[in-house]
Amino acid sequence: MNAPNETKHRCATGIEGLDHVVGGGLPANRLYLVQGDPGVGKTTLGLQFLLEGVRLGQVVLYITLSETKEELLAVAESHGWDLSKVELFEMSSIQEGIGEEMDNTFFRPSEVELNKITTALLAAVERLAPERVVFDSLSELRLLAETSLRYRRQVLQLKRYFAEHQCTVMFLDDLVARAGDGLVIESIAHGVIRLMSTAPDYGVSRRQLHVQKIRGVSFREGHHDFILRRGGMVVFPRLVAAEHHVAYTRETFPSGIAGLDAVLGGGLDRGTSNMFMGPAGSGKSTLATKFLLEAALRGERGQLFTFDETSETLLNRAAQLGMDLRPFVANKLISIQQINPAEISPGELSHRIARGVLADETRIVVIDSINGYMNALLEEHHLDLHLHELLAFLNQQGVISIMVLAQQGLANLPQSAVDLSYLADTVVLLRYFEDHGTVKQAVSVIKKRSGAHERTMREMRVGSDGIIVGEPLLNVHGVLQYVPEAVAEPKGSQSTKAKR
Repeated sequence: MNAPNETKHRCATGIEGLDHVVGGGLPANRLYLVQGDPGVGKTTLGLQFLLEGVRLGQVVLYITLSETKEELLAVAESHGWDLSKVELFEMSSIQEGIGEEMDNTFFRPSEVELNKITTALLAAVERLAPERVVFDSLSELRLLAETSLRYRRQVLQLKRYFAEHQCTVMFLDDLVARAGDGLVIESIAHGVIRLMSTAPDYGVSRRQLHVQKIRGVSFREGHHDFILRRGGMVVFPRLVAAEHHVAYTRETFPSGIAGLDAVLGGGLDRGTSNMFMGPAGSGKSTLATKFLLEAALRGERGQLFTFDETSETLLNRAAQLGMDLRPFVANKLISIQQINPAEISPGELSHRIARGVLADETRIVVIDSINGYMNALLEEHHLDLHLHELLAFLNQQGVISIMVLAQQGLANLPQSAVDLSYLADTVVLLRYFEDHGTVKQAVSVIKKRSGAHERTMREMRVGSDGIIVGEPLLNVHGVLQYVPEAVAEPKGSQSTKAKR
C-alpha cells in the first residue's frame, strides 16, 4: 500500500459509474493506462476525463499522435460536447521540418523524430501547466521507439516528468503492440483500465470495463458493463448484494384473491424471490400483474420489466381483465419498462432495477419473462450468477421479486429451457387440464421457504371479472403429469367449481 498522502486526493473521471468502480476517483498526479481495441471507447473516456477537469476549473491537455483536430471535434460534436477549453496538441504541428533535419544527421531517422516530438510535448506542458493530460495513442510512440528498451525509457521519462509537474495522465493504448511491449507499459503505469467489446450473433456490441490494477487503493474487481451513447460513456458497476442490506419489516403481502392467498399460505413474503412458471397463456403474467396492482393500491411503488410484449399490449390486456394500470402508471406508482434483449446488457438491466429500488423506493419488481432476460446475456451459463446476485440484492432490500418463467410445450408435459427454480424462495406452478372437453387452468405452490403453504391444487379462471381461484381439486389427479383422470368425489368434499 502507498503512503496515505499519495492517495488522499482523488481525481474524478466525470464518467457515471466509473468513479464508483475505482473507489471514488483516480489517485491524482499519477499515470494511468487505458487499453482497448480500436472503437471500444478509449477516446470518449479520455475526453470525458478532460471535460470533468474543465468543469472543475482545471487546465487540461489532449495530445493526439494519431487523430486530427477535426476528427476529435467530430467525436465531441456527436456527444454534444464543447472542446473550446480543452487544449489540443497535434503531432502534425511538429512534423514540419523533421524531414530536413533527418537529412542532415548521422542518427537514425526514427530516433530524431522521437526526440523532436518528445521535446515539443514537454515544451507544451511547460507552457500550459495542465493538471490533466490525455496521451493518444501509445502506438505512434511505440513505432517511433522501434525497440522495447527505447520505448520503456521514453515512457519512464514521460512518467517522471508528468509526476514532477503534478499532472494526472491517461495513456491510451489500442493494443497493436508487438509481443511483450504491452507488459512494459503495464508495469510502469500506476493503474490499468481495460475496455473490451464483443459482438454477439445478433444485436449491439456488448462492452465491458475491467480495472486490472490501481496501486494503493481498493477498487471493485471484475467486469462491468458499459455503454456509449450521446453524452458519453456510462458504466454499470457490478452489483454486490452484500453492500446493500437494510432492515425491513418481515410480513406477508396478500394478493387480494382469497383462493390464491390460501394456496400461498397468506400471500408472498417481503424480501423473497418468487417464480411463476407454466406454459404459455396459463396466467403467469396475469398473476404477477395482480400483485403489482395490489401494491399500487396500497401506495407502494412497483417496477415491471417486460421482454415479451409491448407496454401498450400489456396495459390493454390488464384492463380487459379488470386491472386498469394506467392511472398508477400516470402517477408513477407503477413503472413499466419495455426491454429489447438485443439492445441491453445484464449489467445495465441490474442497474435499472437497483436504481428504482434505491432511488424510487420500489417495493415490488416483476421480470416478465426470465426467458427474455436470458436472451439479454452474453452466454446462457452466466444467467444463474447474474440472477443470484440481483435476487439477493432485492431480498436484502425487503423487495418482493416475481420472475415469470415460460415453459415449453402445451399439450405435453412442459419443459423449461433452464432450471432456475432453486433460486426462488416460492415457486407457483400453473397448469392446464381438461374437464369434459373444456380446457381449464390450475394453480399450486411447489415450495415456499419462508413459511407454510397449501399442498393442494386449485382451479383458476381468468376473465373480464378478474382472477378467480376456487376450492381444492379433490376429484381429479394427474394434472401435474398432464394426464388428468377423474376420481370419485369423497363424501363431504367441496365442489371443484371455481368460487371467489
